[in-house]
Amino acid sequence: MPEGKKIRIPAIVGPTASGKSALAVNIAERYSGEVVSCDSMQIYRTMDIGTAKPSAAEMRGVPHHMIDIAEPFEDFSVADYVQMAERAVCDILSRGRLPVLCGGTGLYLDSFLRGGFEPADTDPLLRERLRREAETCGNEALHARLSAIDPEGAAAIHPNNIRRVIRALEIYELTGKTKSEQDRLSRGACSRYDPVIIGLRFSDRAKLYRRIDTRVDRMLAEGLLEETERLWRAGVFDRSRTAAQAIGYKELLGYLRGEVTLDEAVEKLKQSTRRYAKRQLTWFRANPDINWIEADGKTGDEIADEAALIWERACKT
Repeated sequence: MPEGKKIRIPAIVGPTASGKSALAVNIAERYSGEVVSCDSMQIYRTMDIGTAKPSAAEMRGVPHHMIDIAEPFEDFSVADYVQMAERAVCDILSRGRLPVLCGGTGLYLDSFLRGGFEPADTDPLLRERLRREAETCGNEALHARLSAIDPEGAAAIHPNNIRRVIRALEIYELTGKTKSEQDRLSRGACSRYDPVIIGLRFSDRAKLYRRIDTRVDRMLAEGLLEETERLWRAGVFDRSRTAAQAIGYKELLGYLRGEVTLDEAVEKLKQSTRRYAKRQLTWFRANPDINWIEADGKTGDEIADEAALIWERACKT
């Protein structure tokens, strides 16, 4: 490869339950590829059904990377993700195969593709003060402060993801720049990659929401409640704020603790997942480089054919 030439790789994005994983596997099968997950929850071991990790049958023999690489109670930053994903992608390329990025965590994907991640500036005392403030005033109060400073960044972070809210506020107080500003400054500055980003969306939002509801029902049938109880009794949620706030587990914990009925917990889970899908779409819509595929009414093979055409056209330029 000529010096300075960027490496072209495909990336599959979209909201939860849109069919990203199946499309990534299809593209990997067509072009001798391996899937690199860009999901902030699938990195954690033992959290399987609740994070919608693809099963062995769904992987169809295609190697998957960046899944089951950390314990739920371990601190795992965006920087950690970028460094490990870079090693995985380099390994795939060294074997003459194609890395296919896939996931709905826009922060992870963007940070990897831009070649940048959270700055090293930290202040343990500041972070502890913000944590105490969150405990005293509530997560919503800290998220509201972030929204006033950085509306774009806050829109991509759930109020209950307090670790990311605190980190964004910490960056601002230490550097005087918002996380969004720093992302824009670093965009493309160090990247080795020329991504062809393919996004799945539904013009009829109700169809996506029905897919979400169906997937929640399937996850429950596959044992999501039992998985949540097992993790709870093993103390995972006590040791990991991240795991305790993950959509799926958080809602069912309310039932296990006797705070709500099972029907109420399931309905809340579906609502939380729909809201998460909206936040994902908000994040991805801000990226003008995404090649969108309207997934409404199309089979998996039809979507894959369209994605393959986008990829092949890009490779000719």
